[in-house]
Amino acid sequence: MKASPADQQQLLRLQSIDTRLQQLAHRLRSLPQTAELTSLGERDGAVRARRAEAVGALEDARSELGRIESDVEVVEKRIARDSDRLTHTSSMKDVAALESELTSLRKRLSDLEDQELVVMEKVESAEAHVGDVDAERADIAADVARLEGERDEAAGGLATERDGAERDRTAIAGTVPGDLLAFYEQRRARGGGVGAALLQQRTCGGCTITLTGSDLEAVRKAAPDEVVQCPECDRILVRTDESGL
Repeated sequence: MKASPADQQQLLRLQSIDTRLQQLAHRLRSLPQTAELTSLGERDGAVRARRAEAVGALEDARSELGRIESDVEVVEKRIARDSDRLTHTSSMKDVAALESELTSLRKRLSDLEDQELVVMEKVESAEAHVGDVDAERADIAADVARLEGERDEAAGGLATERDGAERDRTAIAGTVPGDLLAFYEQRRARGGGVGAALLQQRTCGGCTITLTGSDLEAVRKAAPDEVVQCPECDRILVRTDESGL
């Protein structure tokens, strides 16, 4: 491929901007807030799981309390019914039976009320636990909001810098012949983001290998408008007065 030395040197300017854009992209991905937000997300996931367990325990306690309250209501109604029947009967046999049943019912009611108190405490404890977990999630949410604000502020500055670099890249790329630009982009894609490198003192700026022997002789003999490549990394070698040829 042929390209004027001036056009080839434009590739170095283009490469410098592309390297800068890569660095900016890396910095955007590597903002410290990003790692902290990821950690908070994992922590929030664990807290959500704990909340689900806590809510399950609360619902179980409330269901148990509901069953006891229902049993209490049934026993209270039976006591009221038997008490009413007791006031309206004159049969000693019925009186004895009713009094015996009322004694049993009152014992049952007392036991249920004791159970009710225990389960009510269990419900209160479960509600407090859910509240504690919700407070922890609220703290996490506050930290997330703060970090997102810091991240967005930092990212905004980097994005502004990136936008400026992209405008510069577009301007410089517009001065490079299409076939040379396409070849550079191809080399850049294969070369880990580096498509062109300065040959300085016979050393490739892309892979840092120093040309010797036949490789060096081939580059020396190449015409100034010949696009040469590094024999080691295959990137475009841009020759200047610094090349040591």
